[in-house]
Amino acid sequence: MNVTSLTVAMTDDIIELMALGEPYIRPRTSSDYWAYATLFSTTCPVAMIDGQLAGAIIGFRSQDEPADVYLQDVMVHPDYRRRGVANALVGSVFAVAESWGCRRLYLTSESDNSGADSTWRKLGFVNVPGDYALNGVQVTRDFKGPGKDRAVYELIVA
Repeated sequence: MNVTSLTVAMTDDIIELMALGEPYIRPRTSSDYWAYATLFSTTCPVAMIDGQLAGAIIGFRSQDEPADVYLQDVMVHPDYRRRGVANALVGSVFAVAESWGCRRLYLTSESDNSGADSTWRKLGFVNVPGDYALNGVQVTRDFKGPGKDRAVYELIVA
């Protein structure tokens, strides 16, 4: 497996990959991925296996809280799941965050996405206390705006 940074040339492949995550992940526009590859490539790693795109993370260092790195989208192609792809991708972002002196990586998930919940916990993320619990998952009300409740997970860097 080769983990490298997102490039503009990968845009079409990233859009196809992210579409496989629906309804939990929705692909962004070509111009969004251009910006991610051009401005945030160090926190947007991709994993390649035998020349195929196996997974990707779209992540950003917070401008409001520079000690945080937010993982907006994490997607592993179904054909490559349970092969360490998510671990390698998160590890790549973790190393960058650590080199920057960041405090944590965090991400959100739909409370009913049990596969994601299991993955985050296996990778060492903690489901942070929220406003209520749903099926054993702590959920924060309106985390992503009115009516957009999310389970929030964090992985402490330093």
